[in-house]
Parts: sequence; structure tokens; C-alpha cells
Amino acid sequence: MKLGVVGLPNVGKSTLFNAITNAGAEAANYPFCTIEPNTGVVAVPDERLDVLTKMFDSARTVPAVIEFVDIAGLVKGASRGEGLGNKFLSHIREVDAIVHVVRCFEDENVIHVESTIGPKRDIETINMELIYADMETLAKRSDRVRKMAQSGDAAARVEIALMDRISAALDAGLPARSVEPANEEEAAAMKNLFLLTSKPVLYAANISEDMLGENLDEHPLVNQVRAVAQAENARMLVISAKVEEEIAQLDPEEKQAFLEDLGIGESGLDRLVRESYALLGLISFLTAGPKETRAWTITKGMRAPQAAGKIHTDFERGFIRAEVVAYDTLMEQGSMAACKEHGLVRIEGKDYVVKDGDIMLFRFNV
Repeated sequence: MKLGVVGLPNVGKSTLFNAITNAGAEAANYPFCTIEPNTGVVAVPDERLDVLTKMFDSARTVPAVIEFVDIAGLVKGASRGEGLGNKFLSHIREVDAIVHVVRCFEDENVIHVESTIGPKRDIETINMELIYADMETLAKRSDRVRKMAQSGDAAARVEIALMDRISAALDAGLPARSVEPANEEEAAAMKNLFLLTSKPVLYAANISEDMLGENLDEHPLVNQVRAVAQAENARMLVISAKVEEEIAQLDPEEKQAFLEDLGIGESGLDRLVRESYALLGLISFLTAGPKETRAWTITKGMRAPQAAGKIHTDFERGFIRAEVVAYDTLMEQGSMAACKEHGLVRIEGKDYVVKDGDIMLFRFNV
């Protein structure tokens, strides 16, 4: 799964990306310093893995991961090719979700492409360019699909009805994700349209270091982002990219001491990665033993055989059953032996929907 980090030039997105991945993407005080997207794979914070590694004396620990892509800054007119518009749009098409970084701080030493700070305006600039691109996508597809619908193609009729509703939303300045598919057929049609504004979004309100001690519930710039996120039913968090970049350079002990000095339990990056994981509708099931403790990424709602297939296709093909114990149950009992003794290790079949934190052992035969 891949998330694109986007934003206007000089809002802090490359600084945030550097902090997330330690990949060293160039961050400079001028537009378009990021031209080709930088990518980095980041571990999803999960304290359960450390506990299980100790409990099972595992030789190694393998966390779940998310891939982040730092995408070139966009300016007004990108849908018409302004700035690096064509590159920007093509790179966004390749990601599964968007982390939209929005500048919420004043700094006369860091130029803004619009000369003034306006989070709501900045969000609308990017959203409208994506909307214009989606309008063009629908216009190109419309004639062909309408001809198919007129000839009696049932799938085309479903798609046309959906496209008409999406077009009305786009005309009103709303993203495609604001249109709820009426049924499974429309949901499938929505995916096949590959619209930019159908991708889920997490807004990251980027604040300065000296704003960390303020009451941000009442901060006017942060509240602009919060209002947009609430109106779109999107996720939103507040983060200081510059501070997170500094924290990312510290060793674990120094990091923990720094976080305690700030009066927070975890870094903004940990929250960002966790929010991004949830944004994609992902959960982790766990396996543990002497060789390794590992978190396996699956989509929420996935059944046991498909989850087994994430380990190996033979596990899914020859699935017999899964032996399952919840992480919290294991912690309460203190050992797998105690869980088995009290009958708390469940036997689940092909219809079992895997839950986050399930510790699983698959039985299969091929």
C-alpha cells in the first residue's frame, strides 16, 4: 500500500517526508525542489511485537510497513500543465491514499507560493486541480460508456448513473469520495474510474515548533484545516514537520526523553503512520515463534483463508483451519500454554473474519 505526500510548494511536505523515512529527500526554500517522487518504506509502530518477541524468544521481529511517496509540489493550473502539473497528477494516480500537508504557521524566512498563509485556500487549490483532472477523465469516458449503455450493456448503465452523480458533485466543488456508491456494482465501477478525488485523504496541519505549547483547538489556521476535514468526513492531525525531523535524528533513549520534555507520549510521526494505516482500512494479524514475530498487513474484513494467503499462496489454497487467540487474551493469561489450558485458543474456519491483533497459526494441506 502506497501513500502520496502532497501539498503546495514550501508547506513542509518534504521536511515531513524526510522525518518519516530518513530518506534524505532534498528540502530547500524554493518551489519544485522535489521533481521525481522520493519513496520510503516505514514501519508501523506496534508495541505488541516487542512483547511477543520477548515472550516467544524470537530471533527477529518484522513489523508491518507502509510506503510513502514524496510528490512534487502543485500550483494553481496544474490540471492544465502549469508548474509540474502533469508529473504531479500522474504520480498521484499511482498511490492508494493521500497525506495532504497544509502549512499553518507564519515564517517570513520561508516563502509561500501564494505570498500569504491560508490553509483553506491552499487545500482548495489542490482539491480543485484534482477535481478538474477528474472532470476531464469523466468527459473522455462518458461518450463511449453512454453508447454501451444505449446498446443494453447493464454494467454501462450502472456506470453512467454513478458518473452522473459524481459529475454533479465535482461541479459543486466536492470530491468524488463524497459520492456513496449505492451498491456493490457501483462500488466496483467507482474503482474502475480511477478518479484522483476518490482516494482517501489525511490532512496534516503543519505547525511551527513554537506553536507546540499553544491551545491548538482555538488556533485559527489549524481550525481552517479542521473545518475542511470535518466537512469532507476526512482524517486530520496536527504535526510539526520541523520538530519531527529533529526527533527522527535521535537515538531511542534521546527520543523518549525529548518526547517527555514536550509532554507527549508518542511522536507525531508515530501518529501519522498509524493514522495512515487506518486510512487505508488496514489491520494486522500476528504470528509468533522462535524464528520470528511478525505483523501481517491485511484489509479490514478479510477472511482467514485470504489472510493465510498473505503468508504463502499454498496456505490459502490448502487452508484447513486457523488456530486463533486474541493478543489481549494472551496478555491476560501470560502464555500460550495457559491459553490452551483454559480453552482460549479458538479453532476458526473459512468464514472467520480476522481481527486486528489476532495471533494466528494456520493449518493447511496441499
